[in-house]
Amino acid sequence: MQASPTSIPRYDPAGSTAKECTVRYPALTAALVFAGLAMTANAAETEVHVDSPIGPLAGSLVQPAKGPAKAAVVILPGSGPTDRNGDNPMGVKGGPYRQLANALAEQGIASVRVDKRGMFGSRHEGFDPNHATIDVYADDTHAWASFLATTTKQRCVWLLGHSEGVLVAEVAAQKPEGICGLILVSGAGRKAADILIEQLKANPANAQFLPQVLPVIEDLRQGKLVEASKIPAPFQPLFNQDVQPYIINWFQKDPVALLKAYKGPVLVVQGDNDLQINMTDAHALAGARAGVELKVIPGMNHVLRRPAEGQAANIASYGDTSMPLAPGLVDGIAGFVASAKP
Repeated sequence: MQASPTSIPRYDPAGSTAKECTVRYPALTAALVFAGLAMTANAAETEVHVDSPIGPLAGSLVQPAKGPAKAAVVILPGSGPTDRNGDNPMGVKGGPYRQLANALAEQGIASVRVDKRGMFGSRHEGFDPNHATIDVYADDTHAWASFLATTTKQRCVWLLGHSEGVLVAEVAAQKPEGICGLILVSGAGRKAADILIEQLKANPANAQFLPQVLPVIEDLRQGKLVEASKIPAPFQPLFNQDVQPYIINWFQKDPVALLKAYKGPVLVVQGDNDLQINMTDAHALAGARAGVELKVIPGMNHVLRRPAEGQAANIASYGDTSMPLAPGLVDGIAGFVASAKP
């Protein structure tokens, strides 16, 4: 039996990406579509859409049930097949983004959480979700930001990225008009290729494959496509030829350099119990330039929960539908939004 290249739940870039989409288009027009309304004591949720070149993109708008919103946040999902709620068929359940949106509404903050282009509610016949890239997701983020600002009557909105969504937020912020600032949760502070190599080397089961896999990563880093015959069988899903153009685009992004170039308010949020992103990444982001704030959430893992001690409990929490968000996460975000000056 061949060893698996991974040993913990992961957001696999192969789950949602591939050929680079070269189309570029002007600012998208936003259209609000009501498709049922969900209510809680402190929040009202509405199905909404914005236009895109492939058809409407879907999201969930959550607004405070009482009074106008004090601020508004676009919640950008992690990589792979992660939906607007933060659920993922590879093991994440319980809707951490939905929990976050409802908790923010209780503090007077509106939000929209989104399905990525070509996936879930944003799926359209004839469009392969593998044709999206980080750059395309950033373009869609601007459409959502414009929609949310108009709907909530805000001068600007915040971008809250989680995991891969951190990089999307940073790329989108290179065009800062209409963006109040960035909230970067559990995001990489190094180039993706470097983190991937570190993770692969950390699993002893991968040792026999490294002489073949490391040259594959290096070729992709240099923008070269790799023939399937050069990729070890256990790694072919990760480096599938269909997803290689996306990986090339992804590998080119430097999160620290992007953050240095953005001058607005930034909060980096990191749990100290994260199996996928560690404090090295958080400190790299926080140290990108002066003025970036760092909020460490004790015990929080990658899916925004605080499990019991130990790796087994950490992994089990990914699929636990009853677990609340980690204490301190929502208050930290809401406090930053209230105090920052866009």
